[in-house]
Amino acid sequence: GITILDPACGSGSFLLGAYQFLLNWHRDWYIEHLVPVLKEKGATSPGVRALLPPAPRGKGRRSRDVQMPVYRAGNGADSRVRSDWRLTTAERKRILLNNIFGVDIDRQAVEVTKLSLLLKVLEDESEETVSKQLTLFAERALPSLHDNIRCGNSLVGSDIYDGPDALPDLEERRRINAFDWEREFAGILKRGGFDAVIGNPPYVRQETLGQGFKGYAKQHYAVYHGVADLYAYFIEKGVSLLGAGGQFGYIVANKWLRANYGKPLRAWLKERRIEEIVDFGDLPVFQGATTYPCIIRVSAGKPHRTFPVTNVASLDFPDLSGYVEESGYPVRQVDLDDEGWSLVDEKTGDLLKKIRGAGVPLGEYVQGKIYRGVLTGLNKAFVIDAETRDRLIAEDSKSAEVIKPFLAGRDVKRYAPLEPDKFLIFTRRGIKINDYPAIRDYIRQFRKELMPKPDGWKGGKWPGRKPGPYQWYEIQDTVDYYREFEKPKVIIPAIVKRASYAFDAGSFYSNDKTAIIPTDDLYLLGILNSKVSDFIIYHISSTKRGGYFEYKPMYVSQIPILPIAPSDPAGTARHDRMVSLVEAMLDLNRKLAGARTGQEKTFISREIEAIDARIDALVYELYGLTEEEIALIERAVR
Repeated sequence: GITILDPACGSGSFLLGAYQFLLNWHRDWYIEHLVPVLKEKGATSPGVRALLPPAPRGKGRRSRDVQMPVYRAGNGADSRVRSDWRLTTAERKRILLNNIFGVDIDRQAVEVTKLSLLLKVLEDESEETVSKQLTLFAERALPSLHDNIRCGNSLVGSDIYDGPDALPDLEERRRINAFDWEREFAGILKRGGFDAVIGNPPYVRQETLGQGFKGYAKQHYAVYHGVADLYAYFIEKGVSLLGAGGQFGYIVANKWLRANYGKPLRAWLKERRIEEIVDFGDLPVFQGATTYPCIIRVSAGKPHRTFPVTNVASLDFPDLSGYVEESGYPVRQVDLDDEGWSLVDEKTGDLLKKIRGAGVPLGEYVQGKIYRGVLTGLNKAFVIDAETRDRLIAEDSKSAEVIKPFLAGRDVKRYAPLEPDKFLIFTRRGIKINDYPAIRDYIRQFRKELMPKPDGWKGGKWPGRKPGPYQWYEIQDTVDYYREFEKPKVIIPAIVKRASYAFDAGSFYSNDKTAIIPTDDLYLLGILNSKVSDFIIYHISSTKRGGYFEYKPMYVSQIPILPIAPSDPAGTARHDRMVSLVEAMLDLNRKLAGARTGQEKTFISREIEAIDARIDALVYELYGLTEEEIALIERAVR
């Protein structure tokens, strides 16, 4: 029979679903095939015997001892209505013992799974029907599931005890709870592996995994990455447990598709036979949580040329498989990029390839000069309002040297003038704090919360900041590139719905929810704020709830920028047109910010829209796009 495994079964919800599916399938099969023969030829006929399941392990079947796997619960013996027939308790037990397997590290969860499955064996039965079946076949009511549902750490084998660091203390062994698959499921693995691996592995962030597990994972998993979440390892383990022709299906967070830590997993999966990916985006598949789930199915075998992908737009469908069949589209496996998977149809894939081929990645165009904003480690100590700034400067004029105008991501709007209302006490590494007595005295009130955690701290929760080679009064980040904030620059908010690049001609600092590109290149600013740029981001960036995208350096650095050679007169003319249009946009946005009347705001907004459209048209021209390609972008970016 088919063997179904959930290697992180928790309290058993996926195994219960699989078990119910098998119960329904067996009942329907018996109604379709066994019941007609039973009526026509009788219970002891060879035709009926040929359709019966094998006898339980260790029990032969005597010639007269015919145990039917189904019994009639209503209407006549020739009824073919599903609800009139039930599987016997013995048959339900047989299916459970032969087909359902699970592992979990939590002993309590294992016991809950066992209990839930055993209750399912007796579901819909009365005391009378159970008693009758047990008397007839001299069976015990409920089987032991010890061999089916095991307790252990699915990801860590007993080989963790090999080598120089073998034999940790007993308490550590208990905590690790290593699991030997070859021993615990010897029969199944000797036959090649499981027929199906299913589940929803736990979403455990990498910070909580501990160095012991990471060291083991680095040695034993091809998908290892220093900051990969736990489900990445469950994917590799699950696929590796498949037998010939086996099928794997998990529902996991979709972050691995584009996140940097998913790169080894993507490379590993690209060599596998992907059957399907269903991406739910930010839909609330699990009530009360936004987990960005996707379903990935893989089978044992060589990769297909294409596999179907479905981006689920709404949970309002009667049947997922029907929705997938109707809405799915093929993706060429060879087109998958290790830097991030854009699961797009062939037309979109070809357009992305064309745009990428027309330019160089932004990171290369700006020679790697894309920097993250400042992470203080404790904003309430270092981020102050104008009143506090004025007071600190009044107390000591030298304070002005380290107080900088400070922008948050939400302060940065597309082409808009920047007006920070907050300020940063920028006590960078190496600063002599006693040279700034007013600053020193002000932040001293936060000293306990600012202290870096000592290495090897074991005294419970640390009240201060994370470990690091910084002093209590210093900004947590090194920010070696701080001088770049003093230059003209493009500022990028990290999480927005549409490109919102702004230009700062002054010396504003910004927080870690932004990035900066030190440049006064307005041609570049125009391309970055265009629909072509967004079209790229929408297909390579991680999505956030509510239709937001991540415009982090790892993603924006991939946007293709078309360089203009000074020797190219047509290109130079387009470059100069772009600069003029962007200057007009910056000027109009300044006027809009100062507009007093609704009529004036409406008039300026219309002008902004018109120039925005001209910038998009110029970018389409620069990248040599056809009408059909432009329509594809316009549909995707609204």
